[in-house]
Amino acid sequence: MTNKKNIYWYCQIFGWSFFVIINSIFLGLSYQTTVKDYLFYFFTMPIGIAISHVYRLLVIKYKILNFKIPVQLFLIVFFSFIKAGIFFFMTVGLSRLFGLVKTDLSYVYISSSVINFTVVFCLWNVIYFGFQYFQNYKRTEINSLRYLAASKESELNNLKAQLNPHFMFNSMNSIRALIDEDPAKAKVAVTQLSNILRTTLLMDKGKEIVLKDEINLVKDYLNLEHIRYEERLSYEFKIADDVQNCMIPPFIIQTQVENAIKHGISKLPGNGNIIIEAFKLLDVLKIKVSNTGKLNTDKPLTGIGFKNSIQRLELLYGNHGKIFINEVNNLVVVEINIPLK
Repeated sequence: MTNKKNIYWYCQIFGWSFFVIINSIFLGLSYQTTVKDYLFYFFTMPIGIAISHVYRLLVIKYKILNFKIPVQLFLIVFFSFIKAGIFFFMTVGLSRLFGLVKTDLSYVYISSSVINFTVVFCLWNVIYFGFQYFQNYKRTEINSLRYLAASKESELNNLKAQLNPHFMFNSMNSIRALIDEDPAKAKVAVTQLSNILRTTLLMDKGKEIVLKDEINLVKDYLNLEHIRYEERLSYEFKIADDVQNCMIPPFIIQTQVENAIKHGISKLPGNGNIIIEAFKLLDVLKIKVSNTGKLNTDKPLTGIGFKNSIQRLELLYGNHGKIFINEVNNLVVVEINIPLK
């Protein structure tokens, strides 16, 4: 607020000083002038500042900036005319009082002077109101961006909250299947699940995490699933060194790996393989999750995991965050594109 007031007073002093200087120059070019004439024009500056400042106080007090635009335009012209008349008669009175200027107050002279001063005060209004409109526009835009950011933050949190139970159900189902088959392995699986949950609680605090942390989570999860599927599941990681510290949405890879097991590996009699790749291509981080299997083109991709990933990428990166799925050489490939800038 203090900075805004300083700008206002700087503009007042500069604007009326400019008005006085321009008038003094034209006066000197048109007439034989004396020091008294220039002194008179100097005294018009504080008069102009005083009139315009009182007008500003009235604008603020009666909240004229909140009126409809046509009403504001009418008031600008009307009050500019009133201010011009006050300015004219105050300057004439001052000149007569000190004997600085002697001019016959003819109707033509008064009319032309008031009209000229009306233009000056209209210009003052244009600058002042224009600055206020610009400030209000910026304030509205900032508030809109804050509201949008808060909405996105809330939606992201809701989407992340969907993933935890989704992940928990998949993991618990894996452990339940092991309890009857191999209790010892089920015990190991419970320990691994507790480690995974500890990691997910730490990861759940931010909108983005480091890629290598997500990869560690995926490795723990695949180790857990390997206990259940044994030789039916194999996996490999191809993560480029220069992308290890890139930022990605939490669970974005984990979710696709869960889908690969649920919709691909679990339906195969054996030799199921999952490949997780991450590399940089220009300004894009490319992540690929490939699994042995066939893409079911008849059933739309409406599962929680895939829909969730689409929404989170869009919220975080707009049109630059993409996810695709297709079938290549008996592999179902999910490709995720995340902008690095």
